[in-house]
Amino acid sequence: MNSRHKFIFATNCFSNLKHEKKRGIMQKKVAVVLSGSGYLDGSEITEAVSVIIGLSQNNINYQVFAPQQRFSPTSHFKDELLENHFRNALEESARISRGKIQDLADLNPSYFDGLIIPGGYGVVKNLCTWAHDGHKCSVHKEARRVIEDFFEASKPILALCIAPALIARVLGQKRSVTLTIGNDKATATKIVSSGCEHVECSVDDFITDRECKVISSPAYMFDVEPHRVFAGIQKALNEFLAMA
Repeated sequence: MNSRHKFIFATNCFSNLKHEKKRGIMQKKVAVVLSGSGYLDGSEITEAVSVIIGLSQNNINYQVFAPQQRFSPTSHFKDELLENHFRNALEESARISRGKIQDLADLNPSYFDGLIIPGGYGVVKNLCTWAHDGHKCSVHKEARRVIEDFFEASKPILALCIAPALIARVLGQKRSVTLTIGNDKATATKIVSSGCEHVECSVDDFITDRECKVISSPAYMFDVEPHRVFAGIQKALNEFLAMA
């Protein structure tokens, strides 16, 4: 482990969240960024809903955002690209948020205490081009702006599943952030090539870089039962809220 204790596992984490509630600290507000609806071309729905339920359980105000990004969808029944079909990431994400959503271009980090990005391949297809270009990918300008602004303001960022790849691409040239996507060695190698540090992690755990205020959990980077994904997200979310 890093001698500076830069990151910790959930099992070694001490959360102040319950103590904050008892002291009656002002209610927090969190921005959640989605990238569509469905794990093959948008946000992973179980991950997104786990985040929303977790925030609600903790009495946290949240606002969902997504980009005005046109993309070719993938059939979740046949697992194949639907050629000559196009959808909009904002419109698709609204399905998950029950229509309560805003354009990513309107996200002002000064109004929020932290940022959460669930996974799903929409992150690496719609928020950036990592799916095709790896660590040299281009990044949606609004996604880049938002991540950089939260980071510069020292507000916590929680990235799930494949979303740490996006964080690595945006922040890697600024700081060696410690992240996890689980144990996928190919993706981990690309994260390291982006200028960040990768640590292997189980699905029901998380890694936190307390210096950079970046938390990550593998979620559906593992092919496991939904309750184990949920467990890891809830642990990571508690750490995130303790930082916010």
